[in-house]
Amino acid sequence: MAEQASTYPLRFDVEYPEKLSRWLIFVKWLLAIPHFLILYALSAVAGIITFIAFFAILFTKRYPRGLFDFVVNIYRWNANVLAYYGLFRDEYPPFSWEPGKYPVTYEVDYPESLSRWLIFVKWLLVIPNLIVLLLLYTVAYVLWIIAWFAILFTGRYSRSMFDLVVGVFRWGLRVLAYALLLTTDRYPPFSLS
Repeated sequence: MAEQASTYPLRFDVEYPEKLSRWLIFVKWLLAIPHFLILYALSAVAGIITFIAFFAILFTKRYPRGLFDFVVNIYRWNANVLAYYGLFRDEYPPFSWEPGKYPVTYEVDYPESLSRWLIFVKWLLVIPNLIVLLLLYTVAYVLWIIAWFAILFTGRYSRSMFDLVVGVFRWGLRVLAYALLLTTDRYPPFSLS
């Protein structure tokens, strides 16, 4: 299972910070509002692209490369902003989706061919993942609250909590890529790594 997770076509990771600002945690959500507005609009565009890609996959078994890259770039930008307001990083995220501009990795391998029939049932196949993720997101939310207070008092995010919460987001992003974005046919592993 760990090998399957490490070779999954979507990779998400956040560099662990040794020190975080004790006071920035109060305003990160406010400072991220310009990103939220842009990403809201881009997410609508990604939805339209995914709708177009659905039919492209149905008729050609391929996700058009330009559309694929555009959707991946939108979700890379989203991952950068998530790392900021999710208390993983203090550096303000760039208004960019270029890889390497922020200490977050979000990469998706381009599939040469996709199943034209699997696109109809992916949402159904991920129900077991969604059940487990619901529980994990609840745990991650509690850990996030604990981390908020830990950062306030110590300026540090516990490494074990950090890794667990990042792992939950990694799992969630893999399920999203498989079931909704249609960017891969590989079933997401039940793994945080």
